[in-house]
Amino acid sequence: MSVLIVGSIALDTVKTPVEEHANLLGGSASYAALGASFFSPVRLVGIVGDDFPEAEFAFWKERRIDAEGVQRVAGKTFHWSGEYAWDMNTRETRSVALNVFEHFRPELPSSYRETDFVLLANIAPALQAHVLDQMTRPRFIVADTMDLWIETTRTDLDALIPRVDLLILNDSEARELTKETSLIKAGRKIRKSGPKYVAIKKGEHGALLFGENEFFSCGAFPLEDIHDPTGAGDTFAGGMAGYLAAAERTPTFADLRRAIIYGSVLASFNVEAFSLERLRTLTMDEIRARYEMFKAMSAFEEIA
Repeated sequence: MSVLIVGSIALDTVKTPVEEHANLLGGSASYAALGASFFSPVRLVGIVGDDFPEAEFAFWKERRIDAEGVQRVAGKTFHWSGEYAWDMNTRETRSVALNVFEHFRPELPSSYRETDFVLLANIAPALQAHVLDQMTRPRFIVADTMDLWIETTRTDLDALIPRVDLLILNDSEARELTKETSLIKAGRKIRKSGPKYVAIKKGEHGALLFGENEFFSCGAFPLEDIHDPTGAGDTFAGGMAGYLAAAERTPTFADLRRAIIYGSVLASFNVEAFSLERLRTLTMDEIRARYEMFKAMSAFEEIA
């Protein structure tokens, strides 16, 4: 089955302690769509300016990413610039130019409205809700969020959360949302506020998954070389959503556990090069091999 992905599409400038690259493909929807495309066809919704490279549309087509829902309008594409510290965990945003993204209002092509699996990548909760308002009973809805929306649009976020099946957020966002220092308490508290499942990302320390009476802790794949952490969380979310859509059924907790491992594996590949360059050359054979290695290292054999 296809997965509908809605979010930002950007051109990024990224600086690390050893390298700097400009005008890289970025944005939450770009990473999520490519991550999901390893498992399922993708229907992509976003907005770009007339400076956006035409070659990216051709690449999306090669990767089973339908870009009919991507609006191309006059003006410049959303641009983000950031710099990482030596630990590659601390990041400073140097500049943000919303450009055409400032007035983005996602409108779904009619062919997208009955898509069964949905990933609302990291955009304002009001826009995520607007997407759901256009859809006809999706089977499973995944939503990502961030600290900005918790701080500035909390009412909209609180209204959205009960409408989703899986909410994804990172550890600091979970604590901010719930005012709980314990991630276990935070995850359970968020789940009680509406979503069936909650996934809390912990960066290099893995992820936590919460169900009604179920819990799963997944580590992160150990890496020696990290070149660019940008988009790792979006790739994680996209990998999860794509895997769940490929199962062609309403996900069980066991499906979500496998999805979280596949999402972690894809995120581990993503950080091995700048932008989406590693994902462009990645193969399913490499993904399966790392998945099996990850399971063996983590004693996950029982969920193979």
